Amino acid sequence: MKGIGRIWLMGLMALMLVVSSACSNESGGSNNDNNNDEESVTLTIGSWRTEDGPNYKKVIEAFNEKHPEIKVEFKPSKNTEYNTILNTSLQAGEGPDIIHLRPYAPGLELAKAGYVEPIDGLNGLDTFPDETLQASRGEDGTQYGVPLNLSTTQVFYNKAIFKEHGLEEPKTWDEFMAINEKLKEEGVTPLAFGTKEGWLLSLAHGIFGPAHWGGNEFVEKISKGETDFTSPEFVKSIEVMEELKEYFPNNSEGLGMEDIRTLFFTGQAAMFPLGSWEIEVLREMNPDLELGFFPMPSAVGGEPTLTTWVDGSFGINANSKHKEEAKKFLEFLTTEEFGELFTTNFKMISAIPGVQSDNELVNDLSAAVSDYSTPYMMLVYFAGGNPSSKVTIETELQGMYIGEQDVDGVVKTLQENTEAWFEPFQ
Repeated sequence: MKGIGRIWLMGLMALMLVVSSACSNESGGSNNDNNNDEESVTLTIGSWRTEDGPNYKKVIEAFNEKHPEIKVEFKPSKNTEYNTILNTSLQAGEGPDIIHLRPYAPGLELAKAGYVEPIDGLNGLDTFPDETLQASRGEDGTQYGVPLNLSTTQVFYNKAIFKEHGLEEPKTWDEFMAINEKLKEEGVTPLAFGTKEGWLLSLAHGIFGPAHWGGNEFVEKISKGETDFTSPEFVKSIEVMEELKEYFPNNSEGLGMEDIRTLFFTGQAAMFPLGSWEIEVLREMNPDLELGFFPMPSAVGGEPTLTTWVDGSFGINANSKHKEEAKKFLEFLTTEEFGELFTTNFKMISAIPGVQSDNELVNDLSAAVSDYSTPYMMLVYFAGGNPSSKVTIETELQGMYIGEQDVDGVVKTLQENTEAWFEPFQ
């Protein structure tokens, strides 16, 4: 028993030493590493851009040079799953500290539900033009997000194919259609495009439509309810979408994003009507691709158009426990330093005015935005409703391409959907 007692006593003394050591560290005594961990804060960023991890690592490193006490983790979700994952976590009172807000109505719906912290008065917001801030501004004027980037849609083209067939950038709609016809006659697929994925259809309509409704004047009128989707200009924009199918690849109804991108970067199609974010992807897929672009020439005698919108903002989770630290990160996103980091590494157009890229094509697009910009109308003004009017036009155009809908049916369904929620139409 004496032996057992001795062992028990030694164990008790060892335990007391461990507890004493732990208490010393908790009280800030001698463990510097523990002190640093307790003083630091970790912010998480939610996003649908899974491909941007390496680029955000560089952004976070630059931010940490100014704020080493704030750790930041970029935790994206798959694009097609992001909305569901984010909504579920927010409804549970959780979610990332910093939220990548979808542009316009979808992001503002989260704000209306109370999930996004107002950031009025945030240092650096005055960096952005008013129309850029509107992408994450509520109807009552409350600001919820810091704009990240501008996206554009235009027609990319393969310069080598154009040269081989004696083609130049079109200056009118008729010239554009003549290019399509000549390429088709000479055995080249004119347009790398498919209708399998609905979002591609509203995107393409946003490229070709303004050529027929005349750009910004029509957009202003329809957004005020002074005209609607039954107008001749808009009906013509749907007719043109049907006419262009003749220049799509075979089996275009079964082609999605990956398919049409591959057709273009492998030289099987001459033109690619898509967004500015594709520049870096195309360069990676085919570094030798001679890539050019042109804004959409007008069919009604006006200026060409380049469809432009704010493609996402960053806001703060209203349930975050680290709002002040999150505000510091958002303030960093308003700086020229971040803008230059963004354009250099992401190869996209920064929402911060005047920032230049080391990519000539990105700079050319930025310049074209100043001259030819028109809003992505279905996203900026008609992304509301359930289903949204944007989704409705996508679904109806898909039906048209497989022969289950006609032009008049597309217009009628879109008009009825929009009248149900859009006040200027009521």
